Amino acid sequence: METKIKIGLFGFGCVGGGLYEVLNQSKLLNAEIVKICVKSKDKERSIDASHFTFEKDDLLNNSEINTIVELIDDADAAYEIVTTAFRKGKNVVSANKKLIALHLEELIQLSRKHQVSFLYEASTCASIPVIRNLEEYYNNDSLSKIEGICNGTTNYILTQTHAFGKSYEEVLKEAQDLGFAETDPTMDVDGFDSKFKLDILIAHTFGKIVEVGEILNIGIRNIKEEDVNFGREKGLKIKLISRAEKIGDKVICFVAPHFVPEDHFAYNVENEYNCVAIQALFSDKQFFLGKGAGSYPTASAVLSDISALQFDYNYEYKKFKTGGDLEYSNEFYAKVYVGSPYKLTDEIEFVNIEESYSGLEYHYKIGWVKFSSLASVDFNKREDLFISFFSEDVKFEKTKDESRVEALEAAL
Repeated sequence: METKIKIGLFGFGCVGGGLYEVLNQSKLLNAEIVKICVKSKDKERSIDASHFTFEKDDLLNNSEINTIVELIDDADAAYEIVTTAFRKGKNVVSANKKLIALHLEELIQLSRKHQVSFLYEASTCASIPVIRNLEEYYNNDSLSKIEGICNGTTNYILTQTHAFGKSYEEVLKEAQDLGFAETDPTMDVDGFDSKFKLDILIAHTFGKIVEVGEILNIGIRNIKEEDVNFGREKGLKIKLISRAEKIGDKVICFVAPHFVPEDHFAYNVENEYNCVAIQALFSDKQFFLGKGAGSYPTASAVLSDISALQFDYNYEYKKFKTGGDLEYSNEFYAKVYVGSPYKLTDEIEFVNIEESYSGLEYHYKIGWVKFSSLASVDFNKREDLFISFFSEDVKFEKTKDESRVEALEAAL
């Protein structure tokens, strides 16, 4: 007889409330929410107070509950909940990308030790089933690249600034009013949210765990009207792209704004939608598109994980057998645009300048930079600088022309 999934739910916000609704509408799932643990005692909620508790142990110590679904914002509190659940022999479904990115290796080991499942499809791109596909469909394929838009808030802002010529500040306020952006939007607009998601995707794409702190994240906070206009004039749109690539025995990865042309997969992905493109040796390029935020899209991914538990599903992490041989590297060259209201100095060291402009109110340079040199500049805190990458392939060596110029300069 099939074991019924008895759920202890942590969090009843946007996603938790959505899960409650979609779970109760599902006729194919043998599951029920036994109890819901919430933080605020004063908040009005859409269902009867008898469903709730304010004590986490009411869920974690309840022998009837065999599955914990963790949907809270606090990564530290979530860590305590999830690790305790494992030790109690309970399966866990989570959507907490920061928790998972910071502690993935430890959480995998702990879940295996206690022989329980740990699923987290909703942690990366909400309704897009990318982790399951990486684990199952691409488990024997040789993957070389994964990139995409992994944050709905920033994509909404960039869509509106390009389409309607609105300022970043104006659209951010709109996004906050619509509930797309938090009162403090730092996690989204500075690229941290996208970085946590990329870190998880790297593990499932290449079998490599990269320390979160090693991944450079540059956001869109300092975008100016002139930067958007430059893109519009060149037939380009700015998108916040999460990008990881395996080149030989090295993995490169970063989150940053990119100018993308009309034929780029992300060009027409607008507003709160997310997308992911996967490049593989045998199946070539695959593209996934879906809503990357919101109550029902995220809840649908959580529901899918709960459904998978009916069949004792767990990630196998097969790529980890070879991923440990890969080396993280930031020693490569990339093509970038740097714009500023002030005259650009040599603070950004270009190895090759393809184009430059200096006007009365705005200045920019386009060319190739050594990626590792960018770590010395905190672009998220520099209101006077905006950097955007181009979608060109990165390279590990300078061109012959660049090397020749460098040699001549050294000889003079």
